[in-house]
Amino acid sequence: MTPAARQEVLGLYRRIFRIAKKWQSASGQMEDTFKEKQYIINEAKTLFQKNKDLTDPELIKQCIEECKARVEIGLHYHIPYPRPIHLPPLGLAPQRGRAFRNQEKLRKLSKPAYLRSYDEVS
Repeated sequence: MTPAARQEVLGLYRRIFRIAKKWQSASGQMEDTFKEKQYIINEAKTLFQKNKDLTDPELIKQCIEECKARVEIGLHYHIPYPRPIHLPPLGLAPQRGRAFRNQEKLRKLSKPAYLRSYDEVS
């Protein structure tokens, strides 16, 4: 990892923990605020720990972009959880064959940047 990328990653890590420290839930209840703070901290620790051994600059850049997107979306909507995506069900293609593979490929390509690592952790 280049020193510039390392600085950016560490800066994002610190920023997430500062956000978690100041986080207030949309409902305003202390119980919800505590749960959301814990979620933010646990999610950050899990994802940063999982990706700490990455060496490919392109993968590191993707992870940084995902992190930035999730932070901005969380701050904008005041929810720490990833926003769901709505894709059509797989009911149109048979469960095997070229049409199914094409549909699966399109589903992977249409996944937003902020949800790339969500399925792996959940």
